[in-house]
Amino acid sequence: MDSLQTIKQRFGIIGNDLHLNRAIEKAVRVATTDISVLVTGESGVGKENIPKIIHQLSHRKHNKYIAVNCGAIPEGTIDSELFGHEKGSFTGATNARSGYFEVANGGTIFLDEVGELPLTTQVRLLRVLENGEFIKVGSSVVEKTNVRIVAASNLNMLEAVKKGKFREDLYYRLATIEIHLPPLRERKEDIHLLFRKFASDFAQKYKMPTIKIQDDAVKILENYSFPGNIRQLRNIAEQISVVEENRVITPDKLLHYLPKSVGNLPMIIGGQKAENDFSNEREIMYKILFDMRNDINDLKKLTFDILQHGNSGKVHEDNKHLIQKILKDKNPTEENAVEVVQYQDNSFDDDELNYEDSLEEPETSSLQDIEFEMIKKSLERHQGKRKMAAKELGISERTLYRKIKQYNL
Repeated sequence: MDSLQTIKQRFGIIGNDLHLNRAIEKAVRVATTDISVLVTGESGVGKENIPKIIHQLSHRKHNKYIAVNCGAIPEGTIDSELFGHEKGSFTGATNARSGYFEVANGGTIFLDEVGELPLTTQVRLLRVLENGEFIKVGSSVVEKTNVRIVAASNLNMLEAVKKGKFREDLYYRLATIEIHLPPLRERKEDIHLLFRKFASDFAQKYKMPTIKIQDDAVKILENYSFPGNIRQLRNIAEQISVVEENRVITPDKLLHYLPKSVGNLPMIIGGQKAENDFSNEREIMYKILFDMRNDINDLKKLTFDILQHGNSGKVHEDNKHLIQKILKDKNPTEENAVEVVQYQDNSFDDDELNYEDSLEEPETSSLQDIEFEMIKKSLERHQGKRKMAAKELGISERTLYRKIKQYNL
């Protein structure tokens, strides 16, 4: 059996991360069997290398290897692509066609983004896994195939199963062996190695001197989150190789190629989608309304305290009963609160202090003004620490970041 380093060189895999090595070793061990394999990991981590290793090290290596991106095939034609169709089975089917499972008989099929398959197609795929049978679209004849299936997904498959988007029985059939590839941010020691490899490749491709990055820039590169993983790193290396005349890259130059709007935000992990804009706005609205309710309750309490302990004047008995009735209102409103103040103010005797002239009409603030002040004060309290401010405001860091940009804070 080939050594780990030999396999890496053969398939162009760069890195010495422990979890990466473990994933490759796992692929080598299962290659000699016909067990179905599910490869998981974020988009751009290089999941397509695992099925190639499995196929090339198996007894099927001299037969077909077909990679299918399930997310790129329209739902209406996916069954035809995978299982084939008969002539006239649907509009445009002018000829009979063999599907991938028929063409790859005796070989390996790699189903990339398998989580995107429609439920009807999942039922057909389950039948292939269970007994190697399939039926072409528009046919009633059962056909046999002998293929090894390796699937991959960047989704959290168990979450997809819980939400009813993926069949549980199919998941356990595919995931007889599960191989997980770590994201690039968890392979910091491999980042510079990969960058140097890409820089060398692009120097040869474009016939230019190889770019190099300074030590301080290396630290920035290694601490970047890389939400696009290896694919994003490769793209950055290519951009710098083509654009920069000075082949020694400083930290300032490197920062121009690292998207701040993506890299400095909380990332989507395990296929979880960020909340939509409506939900973000709703979070802040709930917070504002909650605080307004507290302010009204505080005003009621203050009014009651003045009634009981105030020294500004004596409250007329009739007005006192009316104020107490308002204070007992189960659903207080701002109008009620203003009414309380007016009744109390009018209850003072003529020879006592008159507040009517000293009270000014309160300025009305828009929701945006209130929102701005809340965010500003929270950031001041936490000395600009967004995570703490977001927690206090009851909103996500992503929402807070967008609001900071909106209000230019």
